[in-house]
Amino acid sequence: MIPRPPGGLPLLGHLVPFLRDPLAFLRSLPRYGGLVQIRLGPVSAVVVCDLELTRHVLREDRVFDKGGFLFERVRDFAGNGLVTCPHADHRRQRRYVQPAFRADRIARYTEVMAREARRLAGSWSDGQEVDITAELSLAAGRSLVSTLFTRLPFTGLQETVDDFVLLIGGSYRRMLLPHRLNRIPLPANRRYDAARTRLVRLVDEVVTAYRADPEDRGDLVSTLVAADAGGQALSNAEVTDQVMTIFAAGFDTIANSTVWALHLLAQHPDIADRVRAEVDAARVDATGVNVAEADRAEADATTAAGTSASVDGLELTTRVVREAVRLYSPGWLLTRVTTTDTELGAHRLPEGTSVIYSPYLLHRQPALFPEPDRFDPERWVGVHPQRGPFIGFGAGPRRCVGEQFGMTESVLLLATIMRAWHLEHVPGRTVREMPLATLRPGPVWMRATRRDGLVRTGAAG
Repeated sequence: MIPRPPGGLPLLGHLVPFLRDPLAFLRSLPRYGGLVQIRLGPVSAVVVCDLELTRHVLREDRVFDKGGFLFERVRDFAGNGLVTCPHADHRRQRRYVQPAFRADRIARYTEVMAREARRLAGSWSDGQEVDITAELSLAAGRSLVSTLFTRLPFTGLQETVDDFVLLIGGSYRRMLLPHRLNRIPLPANRRYDAARTRLVRLVDEVVTAYRADPEDRGDLVSTLVAADAGGQALSNAEVTDQVMTIFAAGFDTIANSTVWALHLLAQHPDIADRVRAEVDAARVDATGVNVAEADRAEADATTAAGTSASVDGLELTTRVVREAVRLYSPGWLLTRVTTTDTELGAHRLPEGTSVIYSPYLLHRQPALFPEPDRFDPERWVGVHPQRGPFIGFGAGPRRCVGEQFGMTESVLLLATIMRAWHLEHVPGRTVREMPLATLRPGPVWMRATRRDGLVRTGAAG
């Protein structure tokens, strides 16, 4: 018998403590065993609290397939893309998408990432208070548009990002409700449906334009439109699903990890100083441009074509981002569903069992990460993240295809901002975790102080 935590209520099960503080509820479960049975209203699920059992679930993706109450709701707006598709479709889809994330393509994308990072860092004024959650969401959205979907217009980009944020939040709310309630024309449901309709229409228009002019622009949509392996080209609807899925997963992960990194560095000024020193010591900014050149007004407009953006040498900055992902894994709660009767941890799981696993839960276990709540980038020195207990980008056959893309952009954003600005939290503004479909930060208000001003007054720290 799989143990159940105490406190379950008739009809509601463990829904009350889960809704009150889902992260604390998850962290309380390992004390009951490696597998724990919970019920969230109408939803029953088995939570995997053990690293090796989690790795087994992720490795055996044919038996523990993408599905369950989370992915069912995400498919409502993202469709059947690479992140959400079942095992039967995954190998074919990955074959089409993978070329867009090869190392040579990412090397080309970094020039655009660097340009967008400079655009963001150059948009603030000395002493300005900024909501970096909103700022980074827009910057990540612009970068994805420019690198993966070059013909997606910037007009209305803020609305596009807002729509994705609404859908990500709405999918979490909807996953615990009976499906029939999501069809009632309540204001929240109407907003959700309207956002999805706008996004699908926009992406459909882009895909249609690419079909009409299939020149290879070096981006994701070009790759998908041109792909035709064994006479099995992707349909327009399948390309649209890929774009919706990757855009939603990409901008949210990149923005969130960078925001959390800036938040953590503001709380640890000694580590922040070391990050700045790392960028300064390289004598280059995060784009590979000489510091003296980058300070010239014209540099932003001209350097992308003639230099090679790189995160080489930014080891500490990379460790900071990795540690931010560990502490605040975007995919804090994920679901699978068993496709056949199977065993897990000496327990029999019948076909159709919903299985929950949580990178957040595993990454906060002292047995896996000593002092797990402490921000410590040095824990990654000499550690290969794919060989340890870190699963911030998944594991097994479904490991995130865009991991290197996301890490590269987050590091470029963080390095560019840290070279130009000191950021400190605005007093009285609380930073909150928002565990929705992803673990988003709420508004994070910070005051930006220009570093070159500090250097001239001798107050650099």
